[in-house]
Amino acid sequence: MAESALVSPAELREIRDQVLVLDVQYALVGTLGTELYAVAHLPGAPHLDLDAVLADPPGARGRHPLPAVDRLQSGLRAVGLHDGAKIVVYDQQTSLGAARAWWVLRWAGLEDVRVLDGGLAAWVRAGGGTATDVPSVEPGTITVRPGSAPVLTVDEVLPFIDAGGTLLDARTAERFRGEVEPIDVEAGHIPGALNLPIAEVLNPDGTFAPPEVVRAALADHGIRLDGPVATSCGSGITAAQLTLALHEAGIGSAPFIGSWSEWIQDPTRPRATGPVP
Repeated sequence: MAESALVSPAELREIRDQVLVLDVQYALVGTLGTELYAVAHLPGAPHLDLDAVLADPPGARGRHPLPAVDRLQSGLRAVGLHDGAKIVVYDQQTSLGAARAWWVLRWAGLEDVRVLDGGLAAWVRAGGGTATDVPSVEPGTITVRPGSAPVLTVDEVLPFIDAGGTLLDARTAERFRGEVEPIDVEAGHIPGALNLPIAEVLNPDGTFAPPEVVRAALADHGIRLDGPVATSCGSGITAAQLTLALHEAGIGSAPFIGSWSEWIQDPTRPRATGPVP
């Protein structure tokens, strides 16, 4: 099994002076991450903005496409990152933005990236203090090396499925079936994808479920992983979160970062609705 990418509040206290902690508080809709950061964050942690740094602007590649190398490198240098840095990222509770950061930073060539399990909420529950001041950061010198972690592109999706790969869609069952669509302009899913809602691999407190729960969720959905695995969602945020959950269960996967929001940009791409046949 791969080494865990998660760190508990107690573990973070022990290694706090050995790592750079980055705040990646994020909400898909509603309050901006910068506003969440202003209310409370771990002392000394600069804010890494998901929309401004970890994604390019929305467009033909989806709502949260992979960031351009210059955009990512500039943003990572601004929060003090250097090559070879040891990093812990955190979000509010469910590690939504932190998981995206974990994956993008590894894709960018950083090898030692961990996620505070349960985020800021877990830190506070464990007695950790918070701050509201913005720390002074000396710019870093990191050189982004794109492609250091696997990713599935939109043109690879159908060949991947046809060749026996499993594409796991992390959205709710209702969105996957096409019954509701609160964000994107079309409802449905990619033909051949299977549904594993992200809530089924998280604990009620927002921490990641243990490996046996992840594997039980796969079994409950009748999902057998006999070949390569990829993840998808609406715009590549929850897909990264599912990739992290699978990693913790010893299952490697590559996120399809464009996800449904990129898929529907081309009217010739097939769509499906309803449950998996």
